[in-house]
Amino acid sequence: MTFAGKSKMALAVIVIMALALSGVITGAIGSAITGNDTLVPRPVPHIPPQKVFVSSEPAKDYHDVQDNKGHDDHASDKQDSHDEHDKADDGHHDDHHGSAGMIGAGDGFVLTNTILSSLIVSTLLIVLLYMATRRMTMVPSGIQNLMEAAIEALYEFVRSVAGDPNAKKFFPVIATIFLFVLANAWAGLLPIYPTLGFKDEAGEVARHLLRPAGTDLNMPLALAIVSFIFIEFWALKLLGFGYLSKFVPTENIRKGNWGQVPIDMFVGTLELLSELIRILSFTFRLFGNMLAGEVLLLVAAFLVPFIFAVPFYGLEVLVGFVQGLIFAGLTFLVTPFLCL
Repeated sequence: MTFAGKSKMALAVIVIMALALSGVITGAIGSAITGNDTLVPRPVPHIPPQKVFVSSEPAKDYHDVQDNKGHDDHASDKQDSHDEHDKADDGHHDDHHGSAGMIGAGDGFVLTNTILSSLIVSTLLIVLLYMATRRMTMVPSGIQNLMEAAIEALYEFVRSVAGDPNAKKFFPVIATIFLFVLANAWAGLLPIYPTLGFKDEAGEVARHLLRPAGTDLNMPLALAIVSFIFIEFWALKLLGFGYLSKFVPTENIRKGNWGQVPIDMFVGTLELLSELIRILSFTFRLFGNMLAGEVLLLVAAFLVPFIFAVPFYGLEVLVGFVQGLIFAGLTFLVTPFLCL
């Protein structure tokens, strides 16, 4: 190594050590020892998604209905009703810009931070794929080369399990699920996610504008339902209505073995429950990993800012890839073996 290279290496080590030391001092651990205020505010994770836009008209109609109940006979009561209505509207307005920002009755159309994040990520994916395919060449380069390598690797994974004929059927859904889960997981690692938001009176972020979609229980649940529908659709398409004999065995009924019928019905019930429970297992596997990762990064950055959280970011990059691969893989791993 040359002298210039050694100098750069020594400078990098000094910078890392300085950041680590300043993180220990300004973080929650150092502040508890020195008695000073922490540099990073205390994290307050919100499990329910927070709203960033609410349609006002349905909410107004809701309050009008509530305020007009039982106040039509007395003028004084009507005046009180209007006062309460104004207070309710003020409270409703504060809730739009306050610390909670949770979805309530009468909000009308609601855009949450997780839905906004998923829409942005989906748009970026569409733009990325369009840019990779708008000027395709026989010898790929740049973004086309990158996307072709990723798609080819994913297709080979599907083909190695399902075979060539079935891989062509499964791949569009599998690739969509994988890219959506992966992109949302990695987008949540961007620094703008914990910093952009609506501030309270103290100047701290009370409601985040963006939040990883995987940390909202609704998104993993929606993906799990889509996965469940496609699994059952593929099974019926490949095996026909004979697939239903898995849940309602009729072979012993046709043969007259009535003693085996209760056992068959019990086994069929268990098979049906296993199919339905797959929705829950898919949902909470993705939701739990994504939410745990978000909390882990928040706590790490709060305890020791700067360098201490970097290894956890690397871990979350790997977790996002693994969760996308697992969710997409489990969607088709069940079905190909049905047609062997």
